[in-house]
Amino acid sequence: MQISMKCSVAVHCLLFIWEARNKVRVTSTLLAQSTGCNPVVIRNILSALKKAGLITVARGQGGAELCREPEQITLYEIYTALEPKGITSLIGIHSCDGRACPVARNIRRVLQRPYRQIEEAVAATMKTITLASMIEDLEAGGDMPSADR
Repeated sequence: MQISMKCSVAVHCLLFIWEARNKVRVTSTLLAQSTGCNPVVIRNILSALKKAGLITVARGQGGAELCREPEQITLYEIYTALEPKGITSLIGIHSCDGRACPVARNIRRVLQRPYRQIEEAVAATMKTITLASMIEDLEAGGDMPSADR
């Protein structure tokens, strides 16, 4: 299983919003061009980020902005804004309902504890990663214009 692509697109959007602040009005069209995603997908992602209190979007002409400083936004918050089931959707258990096999009858119970431990570890790690740290990684890439240049 993998973390949904919506999460990486959302991080892309948030990084773009941060880098474009005070330079250009960030619209879903502009973000769609940057991400290569359909503008409808971008609007859905922005809507989820807005509902989670991570961004504001000006009505009419658009223009997305962060609601908080990047140090206060975690990867876990971004992910859970987009995935209603949260981390529990990372690992699934196949359906074995009604099977006579004793393993099939017990597999869900057997996997619940280890999968919960994995989910908790992933969530704990995601909570330590901030948008600020991802901005630092982006800007360390070398081809980003900085505000002080």
